[in-house]
Amino acid sequence: MTSSGTPVVLGVESSCDETGFGIVSEGVLLGQGLASSASQHAEFGGVVPEIAARAHLESAVPTLHLALDDAGVGFGDITHVAVTSGPGLATAVHVGLAAAKAVAWAMDKPLFGVHHLAGHAAADTLEHGPLPDHSIILIVSGGHTSVLAVGDLVRDPIEHLGDTLDDAAGEAFDKVARVLGLGYPGGPAISRAAVGGDPSAYTFPRALLRPADAPFTFSFSGLKTAVARTVEKIERAGDAVPVADIAASFEQAVVDVLVTKALRAVRERGLQTLVIVGGVAANARLRAVAQERCDAAGIELRIPPPRLCTDNGAMIAAVGDLLVRSGAQPSGLGIAADPSAVLHGAQLPLLR
Repeated sequence: MTSSGTPVVLGVESSCDETGFGIVSEGVLLGQGLASSASQHAEFGGVVPEIAARAHLESAVPTLHLALDDAGVGFGDITHVAVTSGPGLATAVHVGLAAAKAVAWAMDKPLFGVHHLAGHAAADTLEHGPLPDHSIILIVSGGHTSVLAVGDLVRDPIEHLGDTLDDAAGEAFDKVARVLGLGYPGGPAISRAAVGGDPSAYTFPRALLRPADAPFTFSFSGLKTAVARTVEKIERAGDAVPVADIAASFEQAVVDVLVTKALRAVRERGLQTLVIVGGVAANARLRAVAQERCDAAGIELRIPPPRLCTDNGAMIAAVGDLLVRSGAQPSGLGIAADPSAVLHGAQLPLLR
C-alpha cells in the first residue's frame, strides 16, 4: 500500500496479439498503454504464436512506460502487480508473465496471477462501477464464447453455464471475413462491410436454438460453412458476391444466437443484469440488438466501451485491484503460465 493506504495496481496482459499494461486504483483506471501486432498476422489470416511472442518482447518496455506516463505515476507508486497467467497462447503468456515477475521482483511488490476471462468481466467495472451481487456475463472474443453466472467476481466461484463446442464467435468472424476477402482481423472488417447490407437477405443457420438443445452451448462452425457454400455457389454461377448482404446476414445470425442464449440465462436464473464483454462486444450490431432486447425484457445491460473490450492491461489491473481490496493472498513469483486454464475463479492457483 502507499502511505495513504491506497493500492495502485499494475496489470499486464499478453495472452494473444495485444501487449497491454494498465494501472488501476480503487476501481478507477488511471492510465494504460496498448500495442497490437495484428497487422503482422494479417497475411496469415490469424495469429501466429511465434510472431505474437516476439512482438510482446519488443513492445513490453515501451508500452509499460506509456501506461506509467498516461497514469502520471512512477514505478515507486506501484503497490501490486497483476498478470494474465492463462489461458492464452503459451509463448505469448510467458512473455507477459516474465515481464510482470521482473517488475514485481525488482520493486519487491506482491504478484497476482489472473485468469484472462475474469479480466474481461472486470473491464466493465472500470466504466460502470462494481458488478451487482449476481449477474450473467457473456464473454465473446476471438478465442472464447461463454455464458457465466457470477457473484462476487473475486470471492465467489465462477459458474460456467455454457461454452462453444467449436469456433468461438470471433474466430467465426475471422474465417468468414477471409471467405469474403475482407482481411484480418475479421470482426471490424465484417462490421464495416455489413453497413448498408440487408441482414435478412440470407437465412443462415442459428445453431442450438431448439428447445431440446443445450440451452447455453454455442456452435458457429456450421454457420461459417453455410456462408462459404453460399459464396461458392454465387461464384460458380458467375455472379458478383453481394458482400454487404452476406456480411450483414452472417453478423445478424451470430448476434441472434448470442443474445438469445444470454437472455435465456438471465431469465432462468431470475436475475436483472446482463454483462457482455470481450472483443466481439465492440460490435455495433451486437450492442444495438442486445440493448433493444434487454430494454424490452426490463433487463439492465452493461457493456464496456470498445476501448476496454479487446485484450488490455487495464482489465487485468482491475482484477488485481479487486483481489487486493478483498484481502486475497498474492500468488507469488512461483506462479506458472497455464495456457489452458479453466475459469473457476479470478485468481489462478499455483500449479503443482
